Amino acid sequence: MRKFFAEFKKFITRGNVVDMAVGVIVGSSFTAIVNGLSNNILKPIINWLLALILGADSLSKVYTFLKPAYVLGADGLPTTEIDLAKSIYIDWGAFINAIINFLIVAFVLFCIVKFMNALKEKDKEFKESLTPVISKEDRIEMKKRGIKAKDSAAVAAYFQEKAEKEAAEKAAAAEKARLEREANPTTEDLLKKILAVLEEKN
Repeated sequence: MRKFFAEFKKFITRGNVVDMAVGVIVGSSFTAIVNGLSNNILKPIINWLLALILGADSLSKVYTFLKPAYVLGADGLPTTEIDLAKSIYIDWGAFINAIINFLIVAFVLFCIVKFMNALKEKDKEFKESLTPVISKEDRIEMKKRGIKAKDSAAVAAYFQEKAEKEAAEKAAAAEKARLEREANPTTEDLLKKILAVLEEKN
Protein backbone atom coordinates (compact mmCIF):
# COMPACT_ATOMS: atom_id res chain seq x y z
CA MET A 1 0.00 0.00 0.00
CA ARG A 2 2.86 2.37 0.86
CA LYS A 3 4.44 1.64 -2.52
CA PHE A 4 1.14 2.41 -4.24
CA PHE A 5 0.83 5.85 -2.60
CA ALA A 6 4.50 6.55 -3.28
CA GLU A 7 3.92 5.87 -6.98
CA PHE A 8 0.77 8.03 -6.88
CA LYS A 9 2.70 10.89 -5.28
CA LYS A 10 5.43 10.56 -7.89
CA PHE A 11 2.79 10.60 -10.64
CA ILE A 12 0.95 13.73 -9.49
CA THR A 13 4.18 15.66 -8.85
CA ARG A 14 5.62 14.98 -12.29
CA GLY A 15 6.21 18.10 -14.35
CA ASN A 16 4.03 17.10 -17.29
CA VAL A 17 1.04 16.37 -15.03
CA VAL A 18 1.33 19.80 -13.41
CA ASP A 19 1.72 21.42 -16.84
CA MET A 20 -1.36 19.55 -18.06
CA ALA A 21 -3.40 20.74 -15.05
CA VAL A 22 -2.30 24.34 -15.65
CA GLY A 23 -3.17 23.95 -19.34
CA VAL A 24 -6.67 22.70 -18.52
CA ILE A 25 -7.32 25.58 -16.12
CA VAL A 26 -6.00 28.20 -18.51
CA GLY A 27 -7.90 26.54 -21.37
CA SER A 28 -11.17 26.75 -19.42
CA SER A 29 -10.64 30.45 -18.76
CA PHE A 30 -9.63 30.99 -22.35
CA THR A 31 -12.86 29.31 -23.52
CA ALA A 32 -14.87 31.92 -21.61
CA ILE A 33 -12.91 34.70 -23.35
CA VAL A 34 -13.49 33.11 -26.74
CA ASN A 35 -17.20 32.67 -26.08
CA GLY A 36 -17.47 36.30 -24.96
CA LEU A 37 -15.68 37.47 -28.10
CA SER A 38 -17.90 35.30 -30.27
CA ASN A 39 -21.26 35.99 -28.61
CA ASN A 40 -20.83 39.66 -27.73
CA ILE A 41 -18.78 41.02 -30.62
CA LEU A 42 -18.73 38.80 -33.69
CA LYS A 43 -22.22 37.30 -33.59
CA PRO A 44 -23.99 40.70 -33.53
CA ILE A 45 -21.97 41.74 -36.59
CA ILE A 46 -22.85 38.46 -38.36
CA ASN A 47 -26.50 38.84 -37.32
CA TRP A 48 -26.52 42.30 -38.85
CA LEU A 49 -25.05 40.96 -42.09
CA LEU A 50 -27.58 38.10 -42.12
CA ALA A 51 -30.38 40.58 -41.56
CA LEU A 52 -29.22 42.46 -44.64
CA ILE A 53 -28.80 39.34 -46.77
CA LEU A 54 -31.36 36.81 -45.52
CA GLY A 55 -33.76 38.97 -43.58
CA ALA A 56 -33.04 37.02 -40.40
CA ASP A 57 -32.18 39.03 -37.29
CA SER A 58 -30.20 36.38 -35.41
CA LEU A 59 -28.18 33.23 -35.85
CA SER A 60 -30.75 31.52 -33.63
CA LYS A 61 -33.35 31.97 -36.37
CA VAL A 62 -31.40 30.57 -39.30
CA TYR A 63 -33.15 27.22 -39.82
CA THR A 64 -33.91 24.86 -42.65
CA PHE A 65 -37.03 22.91 -41.72
CA LEU A 66 -37.22 19.30 -42.90
CA LYS A 67 -40.46 18.48 -41.10
CA PRO A 68 -42.08 21.49 -39.43
CA ALA A 69 -44.60 21.10 -36.62
CA TYR A 70 -47.01 23.90 -35.88
CA VAL A 71 -48.36 25.10 -32.54
CA LEU A 72 -52.01 24.17 -32.00
CA GLY A 73 -54.41 26.98 -31.31
CA ALA A 74 -57.19 27.14 -28.72
CA ASP A 75 -59.53 25.52 -31.23
CA GLY A 76 -57.16 22.57 -31.68
CA LEU A 77 -56.17 23.59 -35.19
CA PRO A 78 -52.53 24.25 -36.18
CA THR A 79 -51.45 27.88 -36.36
CA THR A 80 -48.71 29.49 -38.45
CA GLU A 81 -46.30 29.47 -35.45
CA ILE A 82 -43.73 26.67 -35.68
CA ASP A 83 -43.11 24.43 -32.66
CA LEU A 84 -39.31 23.97 -32.64
CA ALA A 85 -39.43 21.25 -29.98
CA LYS A 86 -41.48 18.98 -32.26
CA SER A 87 -40.03 20.07 -35.61
CA ILE A 88 -37.15 18.45 -37.50
CA TYR A 89 -34.79 21.11 -38.80
CA ILE A 90 -31.19 22.00 -39.56
CA ASP A 91 -29.86 24.59 -37.12
CA TRP A 92 -27.50 26.61 -39.31
CA GLY A 93 -27.07 29.20 -36.57
CA ALA A 94 -25.53 26.74 -34.12
CA PHE A 95 -23.31 25.35 -36.89
CA ILE A 96 -22.10 28.82 -37.91
CA ASN A 97 -21.48 29.67 -34.26
CA ALA A 98 -19.36 26.51 -33.82
CA ILE A 99 -17.33 27.41 -36.90
CA ILE A 100 -16.77 30.93 -35.58
CA ASN A 101 -15.62 29.63 -32.19
CA PHE A 102 -13.28 27.14 -33.86
CA LEU A 103 -11.72 29.79 -36.10
CA ILE A 104 -11.25 32.16 -33.18
CA VAL A 105 -9.60 29.49 -31.02
CA ALA A 106 -7.40 28.30 -33.88
CA PHE A 107 -6.33 31.85 -34.78
CA VAL A 108 -5.56 32.88 -31.21
CA LEU A 109 -3.66 29.65 -30.52
CA PHE A 110 -1.70 30.17 -33.74
CA CYS A 111 -0.77 33.68 -32.62
CA ILE A 112 0.24 32.47 -29.15
CA VAL A 113 2.36 29.60 -30.51
CA LYS A 114 3.96 31.90 -33.09
CA PHE A 115 4.74 34.46 -30.39
CA MET A 116 6.19 31.81 -28.02
CA ASN A 117 8.31 30.31 -30.81
CA ALA A 118 9.65 33.76 -31.66
CA LEU A 119 10.54 34.35 -28.00
CA LYS A 120 12.27 30.97 -27.75
CA GLU A 121 14.20 31.61 -30.95
CA LYS A 122 15.34 35.03 -29.73
CA ASP A 123 16.28 33.56 -26.35
CA LYS A 124 18.26 30.81 -28.05
CA GLU A 125 20.08 33.30 -30.28
CA PHE A 126 20.81 35.51 -27.28
CA LYS A 127 22.23 32.61 -25.25
CA GLU A 128 24.30 31.44 -28.19
CA SER A 129 25.68 34.96 -28.61
CA LEU A 130 26.66 35.08 -24.93
CA THR A 131 28.04 31.61 -24.45
CA PRO A 132 29.95 29.50 -26.97
CA VAL A 133 28.47 26.21 -28.12
CA ILE A 134 29.99 23.43 -26.03
CA SER A 135 30.90 20.47 -28.20
CA LYS A 136 31.29 16.90 -27.03
CA GLU A 137 35.08 17.20 -27.09
CA ASP A 138 34.89 20.39 -25.03
CA ARG A 139 32.65 18.72 -22.47
CA ILE A 140 35.09 15.83 -22.12
CA GLU A 141 38.03 18.21 -21.69
CA MET A 142 36.11 20.39 -19.23
CA LYS A 143 35.16 17.32 -17.22
CA LYS A 144 38.83 16.32 -17.03
CA ARG A 145 39.66 19.76 -15.68
CA GLY A 146 36.76 19.74 -13.25
CA ILE A 147 34.92 22.61 -14.97
CA LYS A 148 31.13 22.55 -14.70
CA ALA A 149 28.98 23.88 -17.53
CA LYS A 150 26.99 26.02 -15.05
CA ASP A 151 30.15 27.87 -13.99
CA SER A 152 30.05 30.58 -16.66
CA ALA A 153 33.30 32.22 -15.54
CA ALA A 154 35.25 28.95 -15.69
CA VAL A 155 33.68 28.07 -19.06
CA ALA A 156 34.57 31.52 -20.46
CA ALA A 157 38.15 31.14 -19.19
CA TYR A 158 38.37 27.68 -20.77
CA PHE A 159 37.22 28.95 -24.17
CA GLN A 160 39.50 31.99 -23.92
CA GLU A 161 42.45 29.70 -23.28
CA LYS A 162 41.33 27.45 -26.13
CA ALA A 163 41.04 30.42 -28.53
CA GLU A 164 44.49 31.68 -27.57
CA LYS A 165 45.96 28.21 -28.03
CA GLU A 166 44.30 27.83 -31.45
CA ALA A 167 45.56 31.29 -32.48
CA ALA A 168 49.10 30.42 -31.38
CA GLU A 169 48.95 27.09 -33.23
CA LYS A 170 47.65 28.83 -36.34
CA ALA A 171 50.43 31.44 -36.18
CA ALA A 172 53.07 28.73 -35.64
CA ALA A 173 51.68 26.73 -38.58
CA ALA A 174 51.78 29.85 -40.79
CA GLU A 175 55.38 30.60 -39.77
CA LYS A 176 56.40 26.98 -40.38
CA ALA A 177 54.80 27.09 -43.82
CA ARG A 178 56.63 30.34 -44.60
CA LEU A 179 60.00 28.90 -43.55
CA GLU A 180 59.39 25.72 -45.53
CA ARG A 181 58.49 27.79 -48.59
CA GLU A 182 61.67 29.85 -48.20
CA ALA A 183 63.75 26.68 -47.89
CA ASN A 184 62.02 25.08 -50.87
CA PRO A 185 60.91 27.95 -53.10
CA THR A 186 58.51 27.31 -55.92
CA THR A 187 59.01 28.47 -59.51
CA GLU A 188 56.75 31.40 -58.81
CA ASP A 189 58.84 32.42 -55.80
CA LEU A 190 62.07 32.23 -57.87
CA LEU A 191 60.55 34.34 -60.64
CA LYS A 192 59.45 36.95 -58.09
CA LYS A 193 63.00 37.10 -56.66
CA ILE A 194 64.55 37.44 -60.12
CA LEU A 195 62.05 40.20 -60.98
CA ALA A 196 62.88 42.02 -57.73
CA VAL A 197 66.63 41.82 -58.46
CA LEU A 198 66.15 43.15 -61.99
CA GLU A 199 64.05 46.05 -60.70
CA GLU A 200 66.75 46.93 -58.16
CA LYS A 201 69.44 46.99 -60.87
CA ASN A 202 67.32 49.19 -63.08
